[in-house]
Amino acid sequence: MLTRLGLLLAVLGANLHNLGASPLPATTAVHTKPDAGSPAITYLKAGSEPTPAAGASAPDGWMPIQLPGPFEGYVENRDLTKALDVKPGVNIRLAPRADAGVLAVAEKDEKATITGLRGKWTQISLARPLIGYIPLASSGPTPPPVTSGVSPAPQVPAPAVYGVATPGQAAPTVDHGDSGSRLPRHFVGILVSTRRPLAPRRPYDYALTDVTGRRAAYLDLANLSLPQPIEAYVGQEVTVFGAPRSSADGRDIVIAVDSLQRK
Repeated sequence: MLTRLGLLLAVLGANLHNLGASPLPATTAVHTKPDAGSPAITYLKAGSEPTPAAGASAPDGWMPIQLPGPFEGYVENRDLTKALDVKPGVNIRLAPRADAGVLAVAEKDEKATITGLRGKWTQISLARPLIGYIPLASSGPTPPPVTSGVSPAPQVPAPAVYGVATPGQAAPTVDHGDSGSRLPRHFVGILVSTRRPLAPRRPYDYALTDVTGRRAAYLDLANLSLPQPIEAYVGQEVTVFGAPRSSADGRDIVIAVDSLQRK
């Protein structure tokens, strides 16, 4: 009995290996779940050889595969700690919208770095690999999943390693050290003054907003030197370069600006 069971396991293992080694016959969507209606993380080109995810299971007709990072994701600003780390258990989404598909759930001591700001959303680079799911026995290209409020990821070229395409909207490679979230980087937005007549003064006199006027971050201009007064840039789209940090109360993001220029 044990010999027969061992033989069966060996055959299953060989089949799984062959699945991973066989090139895909057509462009195939990699879904967040073994469900054609779930969001697509990325697409694998025809001829790619997906890597089976060891230890992961899936229902009949689906194959779990390993996807290397980094991945671009979004969390709400309120889901960051004072140290600008992503809180455990938070949904990391594929787009800066509350109805966007969930890329992953943040783990304790998540290795993620801030790469941008989108109003009340923070764009992050997620370093760890993820597991995705592809349908088996596809005879043609997999159409983008139709889900409410979720945009399909674009098709992207596959690199040499494993033939796995870089995830859609892949984040740039960044330093993932302990201070990674506080490394200087570029941010784009509308420069506005926070000063209002007869209103309490804000912690900082200037901020960066998105096109809808939603504040993305306060600007600490203590170390900034400009050829013109800062007022000359108010109301314009600008690019700032600086290191993000959390405000004293942990409610906002503050960028220590090193340089600022019109976009």
